[in-house]
Amino acid sequence: MSARSIDATINDFFEPIAHRANEIVFYSVHLGEGADLKLILAWLVAAGVFFTFYLSFINVRYFKHAVSVVLRKEKETAHEDGQISSFQALMAVLSGTVGLGNIGGVAIAVSLGGPGAVFWMIMMGFLGMSSKFAETMLGVKYRVHPDPERPEEISGGPMYYLRQAFDRMDLHYAGVFFAAMFALFCIGASVSGGNMFQINQSYRQFVDVTGGEASFLNEYGWGFGLCVAVLVGLVIFGGIKSIASVAARLVPLMAVIYVTAGLIVILMNAPQLPGALYDIVTQAFTPAAGYGGFIGVLLVGAQRAFFSNEAGLGSAPIVHATVKTNSPVAQGMVGMLGPFIDTIVICTVTALVIVVTGAYHQSEGMEGVELTSRAFESTIPGFKYVLAVAVFLFAFSTVITWFYYGMKCLTYLFGQKSSVEMAFKIFFCLCVVVGASSDISHVVDFTDAMFFALAIPNVIGLYIFAPEIKRDVQEYIQRLQK
Repeated sequence: MSARSIDATINDFFEPIAHRANEIVFYSVHLGEGADLKLILAWLVAAGVFFTFYLSFINVRYFKHAVSVVLRKEKETAHEDGQISSFQALMAVLSGTVGLGNIGGVAIAVSLGGPGAVFWMIMMGFLGMSSKFAETMLGVKYRVHPDPERPEEISGGPMYYLRQAFDRMDLHYAGVFFAAMFALFCIGASVSGGNMFQINQSYRQFVDVTGGEASFLNEYGWGFGLCVAVLVGLVIFGGIKSIASVAARLVPLMAVIYVTAGLIVILMNAPQLPGALYDIVTQAFTPAAGYGGFIGVLLVGAQRAFFSNEAGLGSAPIVHATVKTNSPVAQGMVGMLGPFIDTIVICTVTALVIVVTGAYHQSEGMEGVELTSRAFESTIPGFKYVLAVAVFLFAFSTVITWFYYGMKCLTYLFGQKSSVEMAFKIFFCLCVVVGASSDISHVVDFTDAMFFALAIPNVIGLYIFAPEIKRDVQEYIQRLQK
């Protein structure tokens, strides 16, 4: 088999798997006039709306307090149970969300849904802050020390609070089922969206900046993936402290560079900004395709927003559970900053760059990071090289965080065994190679299916715990006011 046929072989094998998974998770109900409602998106939107109102707009009222919590000095939490600081946890979670979803995912939303999709992305980011608060709080409250031989190790996440939720209703086996369901979906998400999608888009950007079809990297995705797999392996063998340490350094630096560059592009196209904002708002409600188009734009925006910030999916609590804190509510407030930074700030900057430059007019069908690169390049010649580095570092940080999510779910199912961890590390690195070698449409299909499937068991647990969440919030607020 020639080297150039390896990519095609991997892609052909992966295509039917991705297609079938996407069909199952994104089951749709026809609403008439060409509009189809994906039930999983309605499930997530409903959770965001419910917790925003049920918790009396906690995402707005306690935003400032959340910032003060995350900026606490490490010595203030030295006596509290946990492994990493609130800042490190937020950066680690952001490294799992501030990735190619913000660069390639936003581009996909605009290329498919037009500027109007941006409005719905922002709205879903706002509502998602409340869902993220709820799941983060539960992740910390019901965390455990699973290994007596390593008492410093902490595990938490939906697989633990789902068991608690159903046990309280004397439905033990239902708890076992839903916890295992979440763990299996999370493992799938870690190797697809948390790994393959990231590497796929990073590889595409490097091909683009090195000559496109004439690039020496073209059709050698497996080689690119192999090199990245080695780098990933060097970090993931260090555990959560190593992952959090790398994320705490990479994420702030790359986010500042990327957002600054985006603001420069927007300012250099300032005359087009009012028109871009007008298009974003008006096309969100009055797309050319009428009612069917409106539903389509809303759903495209919602889907890319939830893919980017992961609110309601239950991934973030796995890292937040390891924080040095004695207050689940306080850490929940830190958690809700994630969707704000990820979607309302960084995704919006990306979207405005694409819209003000008019780059999306040249799109033919779905485009990812290539569209974002073209938008930046139209204003800052040569920026595609900087973006290639940013894309790679964002992708890299996302991959190492999602490895941790997947590993924690795997050890939940099979126990804290070194052999299990080693096998998953090797498998995860092999998936890096598969991601670089696959076609984007198939990667996106499988990625979305695995990501959004997480919401099915997780949101059930959030609803069951809703009264307890509200009660704990009220008690925390009363203590603050004393």
